[in-house]
Amino acid sequence: MAFKVQVGPPQIAIHQGQAVLVSEPDGQFMFPSDRGLFFYDTRVLTVWNIQANGVEWDLLNGGALTYDCARIFLTNRAFVTEDGQIEARSLSLVITRQMGGGMHEDIDITNFGLRPVRFNIEITIRADFADIFEVKQGSMVRRGRITTEWSSGRQRLATLYRNRDFVRSIAITADKSGSDGVYANGRLSFEVQIEPGKTWHTCLLYDLDNGERTFRAPEKCPDETESTHEAAERRDWRRRVLKLKSASDDFNHYYEQAIDDMAALRLPLPGTDHMVFVPAAGLPWFVAPFGRDSLIVSLQNILVYPEFARGALDVLGQWQAKERDDYRDAEPGKILHELRYGELAHFKLIPHTPYYGTADATPLYLVTLHAAWRATGDDSLLEQHMDHAEGCLGWIDNWGDRDGDGFQEYQTRSPAGYENMAWKDAGDAVRNPDGTLAKGPKALCELQGYVYAAWLGMAEIFDHLQDKERAAALRAKAKSLFDRFNEAFWDEESGFYAYLLDGDKKKVLTVASNPGHCLTAGIVPADRAERVVRRLLQPDMDSGWGIRTLSAAHPAFNPYSYQNGSVWPHDNSIIALGFKRYGFHAEAAHIAKSICDASSHFHMSQVPELYAGVQRADGGFPVQYLGANVPQAWAAGSAFLLVQALLGITLDAPRDRLFVDPWLPEWLPELELTDLRLGRHKLGLRFWREGGATDFKVTHGEKGLVQRRSMADEREMVRDGKADA
Repeated sequence: MAFKVQVGPPQIAIHQGQAVLVSEPDGQFMFPSDRGLFFYDTRVLTVWNIQANGVEWDLLNGGALTYDCARIFLTNRAFVTEDGQIEARSLSLVITRQMGGGMHEDIDITNFGLRPVRFNIEITIRADFADIFEVKQGSMVRRGRITTEWSSGRQRLATLYRNRDFVRSIAITADKSGSDGVYANGRLSFEVQIEPGKTWHTCLLYDLDNGERTFRAPEKCPDETESTHEAAERRDWRRRVLKLKSASDDFNHYYEQAIDDMAALRLPLPGTDHMVFVPAAGLPWFVAPFGRDSLIVSLQNILVYPEFARGALDVLGQWQAKERDDYRDAEPGKILHELRYGELAHFKLIPHTPYYGTADATPLYLVTLHAAWRATGDDSLLEQHMDHAEGCLGWIDNWGDRDGDGFQEYQTRSPAGYENMAWKDAGDAVRNPDGTLAKGPKALCELQGYVYAAWLGMAEIFDHLQDKERAAALRAKAKSLFDRFNEAFWDEESGFYAYLLDGDKKKVLTVASNPGHCLTAGIVPADRAERVVRRLLQPDMDSGWGIRTLSAAHPAFNPYSYQNGSVWPHDNSIIALGFKRYGFHAEAAHIAKSICDASSHFHMSQVPELYAGVQRADGGFPVQYLGANVPQAWAAGSAFLLVQALLGITLDAPRDRLFVDPWLPEWLPELELTDLRLGRHKLGLRFWREGGATDFKVTHGEKGLVQRRSMADEREMVRDGKADA
């Protein structure tokens, strides 16, 4: 049995839509803390504490049953009433919570004593309506006014926050109660009388309002969850996604938990003319639309749930920048980085309205559009998003290349902007070899790879649309970028690519994980790929639990840092796919094994956003990074991209073809997929290892759709405009 690593401080987090509840393990939360009920980036509940005659309860066990439901078991301490003492542990308190728009909370108290009991239950409820950014920073400025009204007849406590035209409110209704409640002195209290063996019950219904719409609490008690709308949605999700069964229990658990995590992180947002699902970045701080995260997660999910790509393209296209705005780092055609809904964003005290400080989301939008079209064969995607694609292409040429040298660079123009605008966006993440911070504008290596892949993908789309001239022009630009990149970024002595070109156009030869993304993008010549692969697998980069973000030999290396030596599962999954695209099957499987092994040590096999880059030792376990988000979307999505890397799956729905290039390692000798979607088709595939080779069989669907083709060959065909072959 693997040692289980608990990530972060003990807490219970449940979530649905824009509502997130983060409590202590006993279901309570006090002030000051970063716990509470959050709704549209505002903490609408700051304190929730329950007592019996002023005495606290003792926790037995508590936890999340599903991503949107939790149950906590507590028992009483001894306390005195008018009728005498109630013995310790003679009462059971069960708190059950179900998220679904608002929140439904059940409170059940059972008397296991031998005589009737009578006492008061007091629930302290307070709200500060703090902006989520201020909660995270531990500093709040009150700008508006809070009012509270209690209706005894309706058994309803309504609390409203208003700052000019910014409004948030929470209304709590006691329903199906064994006795009426009274509100006074910041507490909702009930007089409880319970016969031996009987249970006192109340429902508390939390309705939430963002100033535009009220989100009602689920009406049914959580014990009836299998008949609720939320339960039906969970079953529908499971029905629609790709199913996997393998010979490795650890890999099965890793994959299944990733499926559950992605279900938890589906964020319903208004698209152009309907509601769509976009992957939220992670709990509890990043339940919001993100450009880079949503697009990378959509790419990871392309085999599992291609609708994420549809939703991300829809929402991000809707918010594509139309004009230059330096405060928000916006430029025409640029795709957003982050959109927030709280008070600070509403009054433009932060630039997240949305904020556009990302250099990679715009080319990744094009990469995702191409991948979604390849997965679905749906030309309406192209019709709907071609204007957005044209805007992205224009931004790459006119704004992404800041100095006209043909490379993509970034540097903020905003006083509140981010220093770094690629996926390693921590302020200290981009270092010179001596450990000092690199100066901008910064031309990171993977940005060039993303643009290269975007141009080739769009060239194939223009071919399909019979615009051969435009397709040829983009391939010519991609070829020129390929040549110039390999001249400017390659370092022959080390056999590796520069991390970036700095503001003086000097190579920054820091060894980091970023060149692995260049393999995935295809911008590396085949005769250099092996050297890149070998360098990434050297002990200073390969921790045994995955590839580190930064070499352990670098002066700035810190295994416990955010991006200077930690291990990120999503980074590793992208690198593994890059290995596979150049024919390095065993090396891709090695990364898959490292991340899978790490997952087996985390509670519920739930890989966090990142973990420490500590070297693996016999009998050891991965070490958590304090503050890592879990669940986190692209950490969960790593499982799906690693499946794609192991099996070498390439979707080509426009031409009714699916290519496989499988190579299963000894630790994973058999793997079966069910409900793999290729456009309008559904397929079942079984793969098994036989000797040193891997064979496959189509178990469901049209056998003629599936062909064996190496990912290396497919990469070259797309490059050369021969994808139709």
